[in-house]
Amino acid sequence: MLEIDTRPVVLDQYTVDETGRLGQRPRGVVYPAGVEDVVTVVAWARENGTPLIARGAGTSLEGHLLARGDELVVDLSQANKILEISPEDFTATVQPGVTRTQLNAAAAEYGLQFTVDPGADASLGGMAATNASGTTTVRYGGMRANVLALQAVFADGTVTRLGRAVRKSSSGYDLKDLLIGSAGTLALITELTVRLHPIPEWIHSLRLSFPTVAEAVDTAVEMLGLALPVSRLELVDAPSMAAINAFRRTTYAESPALFVDIESSSAAAVTANETEIQRIAHAHNVIEIGTARTHGDRHALWEDRHNLYFAVKASNPGRKFLITDTAVPYSRIAGAVDTATRLGTELGLNITVAGHIGDGNVHTIVPYNEDEYAGAQVFSDLVVRHALEVGGTATGEHGIGLTKKKYLREEHGDAVDLMVAVKQALDPLGLFNPGKVLDVEPDQA
Repeated sequence: MLEIDTRPVVLDQYTVDETGRLGQRPRGVVYPAGVEDVVTVVAWARENGTPLIARGAGTSLEGHLLARGDELVVDLSQANKILEISPEDFTATVQPGVTRTQLNAAAAEYGLQFTVDPGADASLGGMAATNASGTTTVRYGGMRANVLALQAVFADGTVTRLGRAVRKSSSGYDLKDLLIGSAGTLALITELTVRLHPIPEWIHSLRLSFPTVAEAVDTAVEMLGLALPVSRLELVDAPSMAAINAFRRTTYAESPALFVDIESSSAAAVTANETEIQRIAHAHNVIEIGTARTHGDRHALWEDRHNLYFAVKASNPGRKFLITDTAVPYSRIAGAVDTATRLGTELGLNITVAGHIGDGNVHTIVPYNEDEYAGAQVFSDLVVRHALEVGGTATGEHGIGLTKKKYLREEHGDAVDLMVAVKQALDPLGLFNPGKVLDVEPDQA
């Protein structure tokens, strides 16, 4: 058995998640370096009746990684080797602790990139476990679309490969995708083969500011409807732009804005597409257009967007943060943003709204202190219930974790019973991340 670290100063580092939400000290932490170590840990856990929580970079936002006190944390950050890059196949095979920036640095030598971009420098294993997506999902898809195959250790110690390193397959049940988004509740992922994509030679970025959210949303939907080669399409509301200006010392219009990337195979094509986007924006009363055509300018523009959370944190010192991530149909995006804004005002909360509008994902960041916590919880519940009422989902990318289990049956109905059956079949002892996603205890299995 690997050495288990039980030092309190170490365990305390595993009691809080990115949002400031608190859990208990785990029983200990172990650092496997590969699949053999994971098999050993699972065997030990099975023999000792000790549940396991798999952890990568620790960027989860829904309490996936918080312990109840009796778990052993399996910290996979040391299983961080890039095992193979196959440029001819446009694939890479990695251990779960490899981060997206680590993989992108290696893939760039071949003119390739790993496109799933959740903003944080998350690990590939953690991103698969939560079915992460982000700014580029509108063009390239999230983790389900970009994981071709994986290796996992199941509760009985079996090491199994799921999927094949090909673009498509109609062979049998898609068990690989069953693990993606399962939050480490069914097995421990020990290896992934992921898709890589060519780095486009021509990319232009734009920031488009509008008088209202509705005009920004209408512009975005029209862009998508015309099949323009948009690879990023982000919505940011007026309070968000004010926070960015204060944090980044920019002087943008403090009104709703779209951040857009367009990719093309030639200078003429990307210029023509940019011209068309500007035409659409003007038709919807755009009030300010910022363009970025060099690598440095584009990087700076997207740093502004990626730093939104840190900008909001800086403008709310001493507070904790609740982050929602509902997703709704395109026709409901403006209504979802308006509803969140109205609810925030009614509850006296200083919220900001942003989202991956290209796939209908609407985020709110809710700063709160102790006196505002109850209001923040009410706000989150009302935002989720609005999304469900209009045909959306409780979580577009962050996952269910601890905090959104109460919405599962409202969203999925009797399908939750199938989820419980899968959990009981694959993890009858309740070894893997108990209490997350579903409330299925060992004595119910």
